[in-house]
Amino acid sequence: MTHQNNYTFSQDFIDELIDTGFDGMSEIYRILYNDAMKAEREKFLQADKYERTENRIGYANGYKPKTVKTRVGEITFDIPQVREGGFYPSALEKGMRSERALLITLAEMYIQGVSTRKVSTVIEKMCGFELSAMQVSRATKRLDEILQQWRERPLGDIRYLFLDARYEKVRESGQIRDAAVLIATGIAPEGERQVLGVSVSLSEHAVHWRAFLQSLKDRGLRGVKLVTSDAHEGLGAARRAVLGSTPWHRCHFHLQQNAAAYVPRTSMRAEVAADIRNIFNAPDRATAEKYLQMAIQKYAKTAPRLSAWLEDNLAEGFTFFDFPIHHRRFIRTTNSLERVNREIRRRTKVAGIFPNEASCLRLISAILMETSEKWQIGKRYCFNDS
Repeated sequence: MTHQNNYTFSQDFIDELIDTGFDGMSEIYRILYNDAMKAEREKFLQADKYERTENRIGYANGYKPKTVKTRVGEITFDIPQVREGGFYPSALEKGMRSERALLITLAEMYIQGVSTRKVSTVIEKMCGFELSAMQVSRATKRLDEILQQWRERPLGDIRYLFLDARYEKVRESGQIRDAAVLIATGIAPEGERQVLGVSVSLSEHAVHWRAFLQSLKDRGLRGVKLVTSDAHEGLGAARRAVLGSTPWHRCHFHLQQNAAAYVPRTSMRAEVAADIRNIFNAPDRATAEKYLQMAIQKYAKTAPRLSAWLEDNLAEGFTFFDFPIHHRRFIRTTNSLERVNREIRRRTKVAGIFPNEASCLRLISAILMETSEKWQIGKRYCFNDS
């Protein structure tokens, strides 16, 4: 049985609408969530609309309106009903979780007197100015309990682990500082993607990474065959301390970016990029090492700094050759994490500067929890190990 949405929108289109303002966004939210809830009811009934099937366990019974305050104003959704009862869609609740986290962040900023004109506009659209510290505190407590349970949930077997960091502006003792946001995702043995954890801290990078990785192990993370990440110095030290026996693979995307800094002329960049891609696209490690030596010699005179950098760094991206060929396209980069980071950036830029670490962690946790839930019901990677 398949479910088809009546409307589809590209992420770029939605992002553009958010960037340019609120007009039009409420209708998109209404359509997307209404479609998601209808599909959830069909799954619950085990039958599409008007479908005759022996598996059907009940019948649809119209819709009940429900008005929800969101970042883009009040939206009235159509909540699907079931004649026999016992059904309520979870899609809206899950989708609005990060909206509530964003609202709390903006409310904290407003109450603390640090809101900008843009923040004030968002607050007004979502709930007017009738906000009290008590209201914000109650909402924060309810949401934090849910997000903490998710962040501390037990983990299990993860075959491939991906790590990355980003930074958000946070107020600390009257100053604006960069807080490191550490994110871990993984692929389970059966091919399921998961968001494993997130941590926000202003602490020293290596110390923060070590505590974060240890927390993953304490929650039951096991069976990791490969860690893929960039060559963050603090991450490297922490990884060796906590996951010392696990092979490490340096992300190809970041290696390509790093190499550009050593290309002496703009006119050479396309050629260098093509040579590096040729190395990584080799059928096996031996061939890749042969292509690497050719590139080192090729640029020894025209770009000696690049040649030396290639010799010292590029082989760190060869570890993926030790894994099954049909796994390699999934583990060669952290691009899946980069897409997650773009979604985080899209949402956090509304807040701009977070009033504290807890507020930053709350919003990003809510976004990642939604992402993980979407992955669980989405397409799995097919490893075909047998």
